[in-house]
Amino acid sequence: MFPALETELKQQTLPDPYEDFMYHHLQYYGYFKGPTCLSSAVHRQIEAENRDSLMLNSPLLKSRQLLHDDLGEVNSRLREPRDLFAFFSSSGPLQAPRWPIECEVIKENIHHIEWVPPQPEYFYQPTGNEKVPEIVGEEKGTVVYQLDSVPSEDSYFTSSRVGGKRGIIKELAVTLQGPEDNTLLFESRFESGNLQKAVRVNTYEYELTLRTDLYTNKHTQWFYFRVQNTRKDVTYRFTIVNLLKPKSLYTIGMKPLMYSQLDASTHSIGWRREGDEIRYYRNNTEDGQQPFYCLTWTIQFPHDQDTCFFAHFYPYTYTDLQCFLLSVANSPVQSQFCKLRTLCRSLAGNTVYLLTITNPARTPQEAAAKKAVVLTARVHPGESNGSWIMKGFLDFILSNSPDAQLLRDIFIFKVVPMLNPDGVIVGNYRCSLAGRDLNRHYKTILKESFPCIWHTRNMIKRLLEEREVLLYCDFHGHSRKNNIFLYGCNNNDRKFWLHERVFPLMLSKNAPDKFSFHSCNFKVQKCKEGTGRVVMWRMGILNSYTMESTFGGSTLGNKRDTHFTPEDLKSLGYHVCDTLLDFCDPDRTKFMQCLAELKELLQQEIHKKFKELGQDMDLEGSWSDISLSDIESSTSGSDSSLSDGLPVHLLNTADELNQKKKMYKKKKRKPLQSRKQRNKQYQKSNLMQESKLTEDAPEGAGFASTLQKQPAFFKNSENTSSSMMKNEKPRLNELNGRDKGTSLGPSKMTTLILTKNKERMQREKPGFTVSCSPKRNTNPSQEPAPDTKPNWSRNRYPATKGGRTTAVVYPSLHIYTYP
Repeated sequence: MFPALETELKQQTLPDPYEDFMYHHLQYYGYFKGPTCLSSAVHRQIEAENRDSLMLNSPLLKSRQLLHDDLGEVNSRLREPRDLFAFFSSSGPLQAPRWPIECEVIKENIHHIEWVPPQPEYFYQPTGNEKVPEIVGEEKGTVVYQLDSVPSEDSYFTSSRVGGKRGIIKELAVTLQGPEDNTLLFESRFESGNLQKAVRVNTYEYELTLRTDLYTNKHTQWFYFRVQNTRKDVTYRFTIVNLLKPKSLYTIGMKPLMYSQLDASTHSIGWRREGDEIRYYRNNTEDGQQPFYCLTWTIQFPHDQDTCFFAHFYPYTYTDLQCFLLSVANSPVQSQFCKLRTLCRSLAGNTVYLLTITNPARTPQEAAAKKAVVLTARVHPGESNGSWIMKGFLDFILSNSPDAQLLRDIFIFKVVPMLNPDGVIVGNYRCSLAGRDLNRHYKTILKESFPCIWHTRNMIKRLLEEREVLLYCDFHGHSRKNNIFLYGCNNNDRKFWLHERVFPLMLSKNAPDKFSFHSCNFKVQKCKEGTGRVVMWRMGILNSYTMESTFGGSTLGNKRDTHFTPEDLKSLGYHVCDTLLDFCDPDRTKFMQCLAELKELLQQEIHKKFKELGQDMDLEGSWSDISLSDIESSTSGSDSSLSDGLPVHLLNTADELNQKKKMYKKKKRKPLQSRKQRNKQYQKSNLMQESKLTEDAPEGAGFASTLQKQPAFFKNSENTSSSMMKNEKPRLNELNGRDKGTSLGPSKMTTLILTKNKERMQREKPGFTVSCSPKRNTNPSQEPAPDTKPNWSRNRYPATKGGRTTAVVYPSLHIYTYP
C-alpha cells in the first residue's frame, strides 16, 4: 500500500551484513555473547548503555593489556609494552632454558662456587698396576639409574618448552631400603648433565653409560652427573663403558673433577681433581658397529651422606652465562660501552647473545676508522674451557684497566659468548639439536636449521662491508693434546707472508707457561672447509684462528705437569688482550722481531724436512718459495669430526633452496667499458626503433625494402662522418619541403634518423651532448679520497707495556656507530 514506507521499515529492521558477520565472528571466538541479528541502531544503543559494565565487569573481555587487581577489577593502567628482544631486567628472573619436549628435567637449581686450589694439581702418574675391570653389564648387575627415552639418530628435533617434557617427573634412582642401604643415587637431568645409565656391579663398583648427543648415535665424551648417599673412607670404582675416542688425555695423567656440596658449604672448596688407579682402555665387548673405550677410576668421598658431582671439565652452563650478562647489563659503567643484543634464536628458541664492546667515539670519522675483532665460543657445547677463556677476556675488556680502555678506544669487539646454547643446555658434547657439528656447516644455506652459525656468518659479512676485521678467533677445547694453541690458515699472498703466524708467536711469548707455539698448525685441509676459521679466512680475515685449550693441563715452564684451573684459562683471556696491543703497536719492533724469528724457524723446519727425505737443499736461495702446506703436517690430531652431511629430513629442503637460488640467479651482463660504448648502444637502439617506425609508415615503403638488402646498415650509421652531422638541419628542411610521395635513399634516411635521435636526447637530458669521448674529472681535489686508515699517534700505542698506564680519555659523547 505504501511501498516507500515498506522500504524504509525493511532498511531499519534488516541487520547490516558486515556487522552481523563480525558479531558472529566475535561470538564464535568467545569475545562477545549476545544477540547477533540486531539492527545497527540497537547495537549502538546496547553499546552506549553497557560500555562501562563491559569494561569493568564483563567476563567477555579477554584483553591481556589491562591490568587486574587481586579482586578481579580492571585497572585503567595498561601493561608495559614487551621489549622487542627479551633482555634481562633487574627486577625480573632470568630466561628459563628451553628444552626439547622429549627431555625430562628436574626442578632443582644446580649451582657451584668458584674456587682456586691453593696448591697445583699435578697429573696422575700411572704405576702400571692399574686394574682393568671386566665389563659385566646389566645382565649380571643391577640398573640403579636409566633415562627412559633418549632421542636417537632415527628421530629429529620438533619442538621445545621451558622445563622440557610435560607431566610428572619420575624418580629414576632406586628407592633406598633403609639407612643401612649404601646404594648411590644418580642424577643427570639438569642443565648440561650427561649420564644415561648406571649399573651396580658390586657393592662399591658402578658401570656408567653416557648419553650420546641428542638425535645422533655418537659423540660420547662429556659427562656431568650427581651422586648422593655417599659413604666416607670407602673406595668406590666408576667405569664409563661407551667412550668413542681411541686416544685421550686420561692416558697421560688427566684426572676427573669432583665437587662436594658439604665441602663447598662448610669450607668454600669447589671443583678439584680427584681419582686414583686411572686407566683408559679399549672395551672388549663389541657391538659389531664401532669400538668403545672405557675410563675407570677409584675415589674416596670426603663425607658420609654427601651430595657430590663428577665432570669431564669445569661446567659452565647457559644459566651461568645469563647471570654474568645480567651483572653487565645492570652495571651503570659497563653498560655504557657494552651493548647487549640478540643475535638470533636457537633451534629450541634460546637466545644467542651478541655483545658489542667499544668506547664512544669523539667523531663519526674516528668511529668509522676503528677496526673490528670478532670472538666466539661454545660452538661445541662440551668444550666448556672455551667459556672460561671467554669469561677471562670479558672480565678484562670490561674493566677500568688502562689497557682495556685503550683497546676499547681503538677497536670494536663483536663477541658471541655461546654459539650453541641448545647443546650446552641438554649436555651434548659436539652437536646442536640438528644432530650435526655446527663447526662443519658455516657455509650452510639452511637458515632455519642452523640459525646460530648462519646469523654469525651474516653478521661478520656485514661487518666486513663496513670496516676491516683484524682478527677472528673461535674458542674450543681439546681432548688429546695438552697446553693451549691455535689453528690458523696459511696466507698465499707473498706481501703478507708468515703474517698470520705473528699473533700466535706473540701470544706464546706473553703466556709461555700455557701457550705452545710449536703445537700450532696453519694447514687448511679439505675436511675443514666448513669450519668457522676457514670460512672467515676465505671471506677476507687474514688473522682467522681456532683457539684450542686442553682439558688437561700444561707441559711448559712453571706449570709443567699440572692441571689447568678456571683461573688459568681466564688469565689467557687477558693475554689475548695483551697480545692485541703488541700486535697493533705502531712501534713495529716486536712485529718485525717475530717475523724474523718465524723465518728462521721455517728455515729450520724445511732443513729438517729435507733431511728426513734424505735430500740436500741450498736454503740461501729459493727456500721462501716452498709451499708452507708441503712442510706442515695435517691437524689430524685435533678434535675434528668429519661432516656427516645433512640429516635426512633436511636434504629435500637444501635441494629446494639450491634450485631456487639457481632459478632466481640473474645472468650477469657484461659491463660497458666506457661512456662512448654506452652512447653507441643507445644510438643503435634508437636507430632500430626509428627504422621500425619508418618501415611501418607509407612514406618509408621504398626504404624498408632497401634496408632489408643492406645488412651493414648499422655499421655505416656508426661511421657517419662529422660533415653529415653539420648538414642535418638543411636536410631536415629539405625533407619538410618534399612531397609525400617522395622516397628517401638509405644514406639520407640514416642522417635523418641520427639527427632526430640527437635532438630527442638533448630534449630529454638537458646538458647531455652526444660525444664520443667520455667526460673526465680533471680536478684532483674532487676525486674520491682513498680508503683512509686510522692515523694512530704514538702516544695511543705505547712502545712498551709499562708505558700503558696513561690512556687517552675521551669525553662521554654518546655517538654510537655500531654495525
